[in-house]
Amino acid sequence: MSKKVLLVSTSSSEMNGHPTGLWLEELAEPFHIFKENELDVQIVSIQGGTVPIDKNSIPEGVPAQYEDVYELLQDTKALTDVNPADYDGIFFAGGHGPMIDFASNQLVADAILAISNKNGAVGAVCHGVSAFIDVKDQDGKSFIEGKKITGFTNEEEEAVQLTSKVPFLLETKLREQGAAFEKGDAFAPYAVVDGQIITGQNPGSSAETARLFVKTIS
Repeated sequence: MSKKVLLVSTSSSEMNGHPTGLWLEELAEPFHIFKENELDVQIVSIQGGTVPIDKNSIPEGVPAQYEDVYELLQDTKALTDVNPADYDGIFFAGGHGPMIDFASNQLVADAILAISNKNGAVGAVCHGVSAFIDVKDQDGKSFIEGKKITGFTNEEEEAVQLTSKVPFLLETKLREQGAAFEKGDAFAPYAVVDGQIITGQNPGSSAETARLFVKTIS
């Protein structure tokens, strides 16, 4: 029987007045890689319905290879519509939207713990890694304490000139919560595995992170 995966998108379309949303590549690439590896994928978003897409991720419109995923994003289930404990893995896509509705979200934390507690795979790429912010284990300890984690770096945030718009710097916050933060060159593919946790640094890391997730869940 094929493994079941939740692929989670933001529902947030703005960040401190800056239009944002899902970075399409960070959900579309994992979706295709998961499907190619015969995983049973369910796309959900925080609020359900139509997922907002960051226009900067589709400067020339939706690429032909992502049109199938774009269609699926027009009507998604909400995270509350599914039971994460029924799944073998969960993967959080990025874009700046997740900084608004993934971080410090008890619903997201509960989903991560439900899958982690059954030794499932927990993956995230770029700003999707903000899903780990304020997640506490059953002992009240930071879920990422001592874990090797990567995500969008302070250097990369400065390069895209959004340091003044983000509610926090992801790298800084992950370090504050005890993560053993690792990073590669700015905007180059870089992914890290620590046990059942798989994280990618930036949009270009989407495919590599997804492939490592497949290996982990298999």
